[in-house]
Amino acid sequence: MHCKSSESLSVLSNMKTRTEEILTVMRVLTWVAYIGLCINAGSVLLAYGLSCFIPEAAKNIYKGLDMYNLRQFGFMHYSLSVALMAAVPILQAQMCMLLIKVLSKLNMANPFTKYVASKIVSISYILVGTWVVAVLAQAHDNWLQNELATIRINEVEGLPLFMAGLVFIIAQVFKRGVEIQAENDLTI
Repeated sequence: MHCKSSESLSVLSNMKTRTEEILTVMRVLTWVAYIGLCINAGSVLLAYGLSCFIPEAAKNIYKGLDMYNLRQFGFMHYSLSVALMAAVPILQAQMCMLLIKVLSKLNMANPFTKYVASKIVSISYILVGTWVVAVLAQAHDNWLQNELATIRINEVEGLPLFMAGLVFIIAQVFKRGVEIQAENDLTI
């Protein structure tokens, strides 16, 4: 009997160590994604700033995207397209920063905290916001397609909305976990 109990503790200890290792790797990967998204948004905004003074710079706004004809068509539409294009990685970077905070504050001995639950809810709101921005960008692109033969700048997919729903559900589970944990702490 004693042998089975020590084996159970050994397996549990290995799982805990494995989970902590996975969370550490996820934190590093989230930092990498955050830095990449900041570089992406910064590159778009820097190229836009340059194109405000040198119109030909709009021929290669980001990753070979030629927006020169759109800039010539209307500076406001060009500015809106660039703003929407930069808003998505900015929102995604904000989401990564919140995730980094969650992963940094997550205590495996007591994972259900109000702080973690509130950050997960915030992540779901940012995901919904990202989806809304992407839909607006797509609507603007569609309008531009009718007014001016341009290439597609932004493509909307349903994935951010699905992810937002999933994260929101996880956040609700975390909130309930906080409530149950508080109730258990009161009964002790």
